[in-house]
Amino acid sequence: MLSWEYPQEYTPMRHSRTSTARSARAPAPTGAGGGLLSARDLAAAWFLVVLIAVPAWALTIGQARDMGVEPGTMGVELPLFLLLWVTMMAAMMLPSMAPVAITWVRGIGRQSSGWSRAARTVEFVGGYLLVWTAFGLLAYAALAFTGGLVDDRPTAGRWIGSAAFLLAGLYQLGPLKYVCLRHCRDPMSHLMHYAGFRQPARDLRVGLHHGTYCVGCCAGLMVVLVPLGVMNVAAMAGLAVVIFVEKLWSRGPLLARIVGVTFLVLAVLAPFQYWLLPGLQGSMPSMDGM
Repeated sequence: MLSWEYPQEYTPMRHSRTSTARSARAPAPTGAGGGLLSARDLAAAWFLVVLIAVPAWALTIGQARDMGVEPGTMGVELPLFLLLWVTMMAAMMLPSMAPVAITWVRGIGRQSSGWSRAARTVEFVGGYLLVWTAFGLLAYAALAFTGGLVDDRPTAGRWIGSAAFLLAGLYQLGPLKYVCLRHCRDPMSHLMHYAGFRQPARDLRVGLHHGTYCVGCCAGLMVVLVPLGVMNVAAMAGLAVVIFVEKLWSRGPLLARIVGVTFLVLAVLAPFQYWLLPGLQGSMPSMDGM
C-alpha cells in the first residue's frame, strides 16, 4: 500500500534534544484521529497540488504536441528549454514531493496563516524547483552533445542509447540512489533538523536541500529521457508514476531495483532494437500530425 510516515506531532518550536527519541516511525495520519493534518486540511493541500500539477501537465502535453520527438534540444534555446524543463518537473515531481511540502508548511506555519503561509509554501517549492533548474542546465548540455553526435553520425544513436540505459540502470542499483531515496521516503528527521535553520530564507534553503536529495533520487530516471525523448509524453508519464510509487509505496526500493534491471536489459537490446530509441532517431511527427 502507498504510505507516508509522519511523527505524531511536529512543530519547529519543539525541535530539541528529544528529536532523536521522537524519530521513531509512526503510521501516516490521514485525518481524524490525532494526525498531523486534519482530513479537511489534508484534502485542501492535495487539492492545491492537483491544481498546480494538472495545468503543468496540460502545458507540457501542449508543447509536446507542437514539437514532436527529436534528438538533442530540438532547436530550443536554453531559456525556453529551462522554462519547459521546470514545467515538466513540476508536473512530474509535485505529486511525489507533496507530503514533504504539506508537512513542512504545516509545521512552520502553525503561527501563520493566509498569505504568510502561502509565501512560505512558494519559497519552499521555489527552492525545490531551483535545484531542478540547475539540473536542467546539465540536461541541456547532454542533449546538445548527443544531438550533435546523432546529426553527424546517425548510427551513433544506437550506442548513445545503450550507454544512457546502462548508466541509468547502474545508477538505479547504486548506493547514492538509495541514500537519496531513503531521504525522500522518510524525510521527517531531516525536517526536524531543518527546523533549526535560521533566517534569512530558511524555507528556500529547506527546498534547496530537499530538492538536491530528490535530484539524486531521480537522476538515473531522467537519463533515459535522452534515448526516449525529452518531450516524449508517454515516457514522462511513466517516469512520473515510477517516481511517485518509489517514494510512497512500502516496497518502493524493490521497484527501484526492478527498474534498474530493466534499464540494463534495454541497454543490451538498444543497439539491435532501434525502436527503443525514439529520442535518438530523426525527427518524428508531432502529435498533431499523427
